[in-house]
Order: sequence, then structure tokens, then C-alpha cells
Amino acid sequence: MTTTHYDAIVVGARCAGAATAMLLARQGARVLLVDSAPPGTDTMSTHALMRGAVMLLERWGLAEPLRAAGTPQVSRTSFIYGAAALDLDIRPEEGVETLMAPRRYLLDAMLARAAAEAGAGLRYETACVGLLRDDAGRVRGARLASSDGRTEEVRATLVIGADGKRSRVARLVGAPLTRQAGHSVACAYQYVTELPDRGYRWHFDLGAAGGLIPTNDGRTCAFVAVPEARAKDLRGAPLPELAHRRLPCMAADMEGAVPEAAPVIFAGMRGYFRRCAGPGWALVGDASWFRDPMTAHGITDAFRDAALLAEAVTTGTLSDYEALRDRLSGPIFEVSDRIASFDWSLGELAGLHKALNRAMKANQAWIAGRPTEERRVA
Repeated sequence: MTTTHYDAIVVGARCAGAATAMLLARQGARVLLVDSAPPGTDTMSTHALMRGAVMLLERWGLAEPLRAAGTPQVSRTSFIYGAAALDLDIRPEEGVETLMAPRRYLLDAMLARAAAEAGAGLRYETACVGLLRDDAGRVRGARLASSDGRTEEVRATLVIGADGKRSRVARLVGAPLTRQAGHSVACAYQYVTELPDRGYRWHFDLGAAGGLIPTNDGRTCAFVAVPEARAKDLRGAPLPELAHRRLPCMAADMEGAVPEAAPVIFAGMRGYFRRCAGPGWALVGDASWFRDPMTAHGITDAFRDAALLAEAVTTGTLSDYEALRDRLSGPIFEVSDRIASFDWSLGELAGLHKALNRAMKANQAWIAGRPTEERRVA
């Protein structure tokens, strides 16, 4: 048993956690970043980065390395409502000319590497199995267990849970839910090849939705979503067949697609907000709040919250972190829940997408005004 002290321990080294650790380390903080998985593991998601995420990657110096790694640049997004298509060119705004959707094995590793290059300690195959507290109950560190069975008590001023929807840190601190969505979708995801790169393509019809997102290695991430109660309809079929059965407007786009491996099924989970800060602890990413994946905004939210939390820690305003998170996230959460209900006509859905766009622009405005990495820990 050994004891060490850090300014922050970040539990979870994917998008939210690695970005938070990187920003804090760049500001001069002593940071330890841990993840229970081995290095280089992949995870399925929609992958799509919205403008706010690309703005932050540009600021952090990571957008160009992602491009150099062969990540396709997205210059068009299309919304297909049944038989009607709305094609939109990505306009240069906030210094961003194109979007992108990198594979997670590439994006997560690049962020974790950037955190390590900034001075953060990085340990894979290391799980948080408990928290250390002082006599007043304030969190003062974490008990970590490595894959070889060793246990270590590590002292820290702040423990940050970035360990996902089923966050152990959130459970250990007893972070309650403060808000919950009313609806959820079920999704089937699968990588396919042999499709042309036509940018982001979002398909919608009554009772089903889907998307095609070009990513690395010549792959396209395809997904089909249905109401949570219909999750069983997604099992046992490749995405081209699911699209043909559930979403004919997407089936034509998938003509000639060659599926890879088996589909990954998300059976549904209602969105939520958790209490995200307390004495000696904070939550970020899906550990903090989660919105339905239909709006494909998760990574962008994770990056924004990493910047938000890093600024709060740096400026000593952690007590304001939750209120700002709620103000920025509330409109996205509400419209995501409304879209996930599938209780809309295609005309109403187009209006919901306009509301989502307004919420995204409000977040971009916040990001544009917060050059977090230029600050330094006193």
C-alpha cells in the first residue's frame, strides 16, 4: 500500500475524462488519469462531432492530427424526412470549415496521449474501487486497484468521475438524479463498407430513424433507431436489412453496403441529470448527464463539459459548475427527449431540429468565449 497526492484524479480516460485531464494538466495541475480498460480499446458510438466539438479540438491542437490520421472531413449534412431531403452545406463559422467523425480508438487515445504529454499520469487497467474521506466526509482521494491485484490509496484534492452512464464514482458519492427524461430510443449500430462519402445523412420516418456517418478506415457508421419498446425489432439482422424493413428512405442510401462484424445494440436508457459536484468530487460526461443518442451530440457535450469543469476547477468556481451545466444542457436535453418520443409528424420534427440548432449555437457561443487552456493554476 502506497500513498501519493494529486490535485485531481480523473476516473475514465475516454472523451470527457481524457479531455478534462488534459486541460487541467495544461493549466499546471498535478493530475492522475486512470481507466479500467486496456489501452487502445474501441467503443461504438455515432462518432459525429458537431461544430462545438471541432472548435475545441482546433483550440486544443488536436484537429489537424485527426485529419492527418485519415479522418474524413464532412462538408455536408442531409436531413431526409421520408421522401423529402434537405441538403445543407457546412458553412465556415467560428473558425470551423468542416466537421468530422473519428473512430473512438483514435480519438480517445489521442486525447489521453495529449493529457500525458501535458504532464498527467496515465494508468490503464486501473479501477477506482473506493473513495477516501476525511472525518467531515469530504472526498480526499481514491482507492485504486490494478489488473494484477495491487491496491493503492491515492490522495487528491478532487476526484472526478468520467466513468460513464453507470458511473461507480457517482454511486460511491451518492450523486442523486436531479432530472430524468420521459423517453428513450433503442439503436442498432454497425460499421459498413463500400458506401460513398456523402457527409452526415440523418433519416427520419414515422416510428423510426437512422443515420450514416463516414468515419476512418473507409467505414461508415450506420444506425437505426426505434422506440425503446420496439428494441426487439433490432435484433438478429444486419443494418441494410433493418433499414429496408424499418426505414425505407435509408435503405436506398445503403445500397451496396457491406456489413462488418455484428451490430451493436443499445437497448435504451432514459436521459438524466445527476448532481455533478460536491465536497471533493465532480462528475463529467455521461457520468454527469446523458441525453438520448438520437441527436448524436454526446461527444460534443463531453468536450464542452470538460472545458466547463476545467475552468470551474481553475477559477475556484466549482460551486457554479452544476448550474452552468444545466443552463447550457437543458435545451438540448429537452429537444432530445421530444425527438426520442417519436410522437411527431415529419413537419413537427423539422421544427424540433431547428430548436436543436438554436441550442447548439448557444453552446458554440459559450465555447467561443471560453479559451480555458490559456488560463493557469495559481
